[in-house]
Amino acid sequence: MKYVSTDELPIISGHPADDRFGRDRRALRLPEFLRKQVGKGEAVAAVKKLLRGGGLITVCEEARCPNLAECFSAKTATFMVMGADCTRACGFCAVGTATPGPLDPDEPRRVAESAKALGLAHVVITSVNRDDLADGGAAHLRATIEAVSVALPTADVEVLTPDFCGDLTAVDTVAAGPLAVYNHNVETIPRLYARVRPRARYTWSLNVLAHVARQYPQLTVKSGFMVGFGETQSEVFQLLGDLREAGVDVVTIGQYLRPSLTHVPVSEYLRDEAYQ
Repeated sequence: MKYVSTDELPIISGHPADDRFGRDRRALRLPEFLRKQVGKGEAVAAVKKLLRGGGLITVCEEARCPNLAECFSAKTATFMVMGADCTRACGFCAVGTATPGPLDPDEPRRVAESAKALGLAHVVITSVNRDDLADGGAAHLRATIEAVSVALPTADVEVLTPDFCGDLTAVDTVAAGPLAVYNHNVETIPRLYARVRPRARYTWSLNVLAHVARQYPQLTVKSGFMVGFGETQSEVFQLLGDLREAGVDVVTIGQYLRPSLTHVPVSEYLRDEAYQ
């Protein structure tokens, strides 16, 4: 695998490019090959206006996704339900951590109406972790999936779920809905879970994916993880092998980009050829 070390980034004030102690904002700068300008401001603003009008949240905004302009300008977005506050504090994620408020029973309807207004053919729904709820929010996710399916009967619905702390009954609640794709991200290799996903368990994630693949063969089972945390090539291949053994159909791999100086530092940036 070919990497661009963070040491190769431009040096400012004589400090190392990747400050692991959170002092040097240069650690947030991207190498030139990862920078791109896409998306039209008017189109992005129009999608934001529609979402605000529906009182909706997207993971694109909450997680500070660098691809937001590209997606919003194409009238696509990933709806994030159950509030903007997560009960976990993952080392890679910009979504806020706090005690969440009560669920909004009208949210599924508003998500469905916004998805219809955007004219989506493929609707992606995700959520924060809600470990404070007995079912992890599974019933609310199911209600949202059903509302979207009614509003857009020809659209494919993809759900990106939490691990539900390994509760397969909660997984069943979601997976039995009118879905096309069940997605759950493992995020990183097991060795790095204590640092990247301290309140999660690798076995929980694999069990969720294997259960859906076994019990719901009509669904496309999907997972994803990031690179650039300091994983080795052999660890990546082992992770891919675990996902294949679990019955996962589709795997996405993306470069980790550090949201802020309080998050886990980037160890390496991968060039395109590393993924080939």
